[in-house]
Amino acid sequence: MTATISLPPTAESDDRSFSSSALRLSLAPTGPAPALLDGAWWPRSRDLGTELPSLAAVLDPLWGRITRVTVNPTQWPVVPRKVPVAGHVVKVGWFRAEQDPHELLLLSYRTGRWNLLVVPPQMTPVSAAWLMAAASDPLGTSTASRLMEEAARLRTVYEADRSVEEVWDSEGGRAHEARDPAARPRIPTVTAAMPHQPMGR
Repeated sequence: MTATISLPPTAESDDRSFSSSALRLSLAPTGPAPALLDGAWWPRSRDLGTELPSLAAVLDPLWGRITRVTVNPTQWPVVPRKVPVAGHVVKVGWFRAEQDPHELLLLSYRTGRWNLLVVPPQMTPVSAAWLMAAASDPLGTSTASRLMEEAARLRTVYEADRSVEEVWDSEGGRAHEARDPAARPRIPTVTAAMPHQPMGR
């Protein structure tokens, strides 16, 4: 069983390169020591009634029929009580204080429960790729909110580095660099590893 994530070919690509039906999902491989998160899901909107059916349709054969999900309503403007999914109904609940705002909890009757980080729909492809890889790490020990904080920090560093590079270039940095490569300060860049195609749980 394999779940994959579809991402643009380059970090500069925008979301228009996705087909409307491609599910953006990354799952952690099954391991002896379960991580805090079982993967990540990158929906295209905050409309749970529209987004949940395609997610459940993919996860049903992997994890068993999804019968219930819970969310934190701070991230979802409308939380429907029930969502029809491929011949059955998924009940939806919410917890404000008890559930991480960036997490989706899925329950499968007689099978188990899974926690997915929900990548915000407006997230840039680079940050989304990093989040999906981090949430799918079988050795991961970070909560969904902690990963979101780290992604925001990395994005800030990345943007600051880009600003420095732009100033460097505008002041003739490239021309000077050609003469003396050692003269240019090393500017770290943040890269996002593409998630592997892990086996589903």
